[in-house]
Amino acid sequence: IFCKIVDGKIPAKKVYEDEDILAFNDISPARPVHVLVIPKKHITSLATASADDTLVLGQILAKANEIAVSQGSPDGFRVITSGCMHHHRRGRCGQRPGSLPA
Repeated sequence: IFCKIVDGKIPAKKVYEDEDILAFNDISPARPVHVLVIPKKHITSLATASADDTLVLGQILAKANEIAVSQGSPDGFRVITSGCMHHHRRGRCGQRPGSLPA
């Protein structure tokens, strides 16, 4: 599904986009601010990520912080990574830093 979003075949409410990453609002948010930040390059799983993916994975984390601050969560946010799905990073804002998701 993420490849189709990156390719524009499935619409998404974009929060940020550059040549390497795409950030968009989750269609079923678990928090007031729930943004998915993904690489445009298809990475099957974190288990198959290589040293070549290091830069884009770091860019995702840095951009997640910028998005959290700009969306109203300057004091912290939670990043959830999924190692078994396509390239999926979720920045979930609007909760206390260190608290578990509901």
